[in-house]
Amino acid sequence: MLAARIAVRKAPRKPPGKGLWAALGPGLITGASDDDPSGIATYSQAGAQFGFSMCWVMLFTFPLMAAIQEISGRIGRVTGQGIAGNIRLHYPKSLLRAIVSLLLVANIINLGADLGAMGDAVTLLIGGSPHLYVVGFAIGCAALETFSRYERYVVLLKWSSVFLLAYVATALVVDTPWGLVARDTFIPTFKLDKDYVVAIVAVLGTTITPYCFFWQSSQEAEDERIDPHAKALLDAPDQAKVQIGRIRLDTYVGMGYSNIISLFIIITTAATLNAHGITDIQTSSQAAEALRPIAGVFTFALFAVGIIGIGLLAIPVLAGSCAYALGEALDWPTGLDRLPLDARAFYGTIIVATLIGIAINFVGLDPVKALFWAAVINGVVAVPLMIVIMIMAMAPKVMGQFTLSRTLCGMGWLCTAVMTVAVGIMFATW
Repeated sequence: MLAARIAVRKAPRKPPGKGLWAALGPGLITGASDDDPSGIATYSQAGAQFGFSMCWVMLFTFPLMAAIQEISGRIGRVTGQGIAGNIRLHYPKSLLRAIVSLLLVANIINLGADLGAMGDAVTLLIGGSPHLYVVGFAIGCAALETFSRYERYVVLLKWSSVFLLAYVATALVVDTPWGLVARDTFIPTFKLDKDYVVAIVAVLGTTITPYCFFWQSSQEAEDERIDPHAKALLDAPDQAKVQIGRIRLDTYVGMGYSNIISLFIIITTAATLNAHGITDIQTSSQAAEALRPIAGVFTFALFAVGIIGIGLLAIPVLAGSCAYALGEALDWPTGLDRLPLDARAFYGTIIVATLIGIAINFVGLDPVKALFWAAVINGVVAVPLMIVIMIMAMAPKVMGQFTLSRTLCGMGWLCTAVMTVAVGIMFATW
């Protein structure tokens, strides 16, 4: 396997393809990974508890999510460094250590919970031991991430996003009042109710998450590094128009896809579980199991397969963003295109993060509590991280002539303000 990767790495890099699919990459993968099994649980709970009245939140979060992700991608492409690498170069080490440490804890808890959800989903479908499936998924994901050729692995991740279409199918096969869905999606109905506000905060925290910032930024930097025709935009400003346009297209398609899928998960659970009085869903596997007697075996199976499929994308992104953040913070050789022996610490971080994720499922940790603490830690790190991202993106010492336009700057700060309020509400209602 190692010899094969050496041979592959010496082969000439294929020129990039043409068309929309070729233009999609870090943005699509990031957006799809945001609908991980833990996210599915949050959207399922929102739909089950409050019905279609939560649909408007996905429309509201789309421009905010797209803006902060585009900014993250730009930082990577302009500077040739991910977010952690830029913080290391330009800001205090204490800030870097705090942000990266919290990110690692939140990601690993989330990774463990996602592995558990995937194991439970397989058990629901075919029976067997969920712990055995957890180990199998973890080993498979880590092995592919470590030993696959980078270009082929990115294509695999992109195609894995197709699994999310299972949630469009589930909404189409159940009895859904589409007129009511359209009304509640485009006409917000806000309730001054503690549980409703907390649900909105949970959806925001699930949709706009720190690991997505790190992953997209680092992937843009890596794509630039491995392409012999590309350079960081600071060194090749003539490439800026094409590359910034590509990042915007990739990000808006990816985040739009992510939010549409999230919307369909809410629609499915609202039309089935909420309509039948089932309002307490704690995990994605519980949502799938609850669908079986109400919506039938086919809908249940589609929902469960979606959990498994998107988990195969989310696990590598969670582990990979850990490795990118820690590696850039400590100035290690980083990148999925590197050979394992050339980036031992980077791949070691992926393996260790995955192993801890496995262990979480064997120590009797309550998955609901694990996700709660992951959400709290994500909230703690999201706001200061977003402030740092915005300061970096507007700093000529970091971005040179490619600081943000007024429009994108305004959307980025609006997203930061909304997340600040959301996190404040989270702690106030805790």
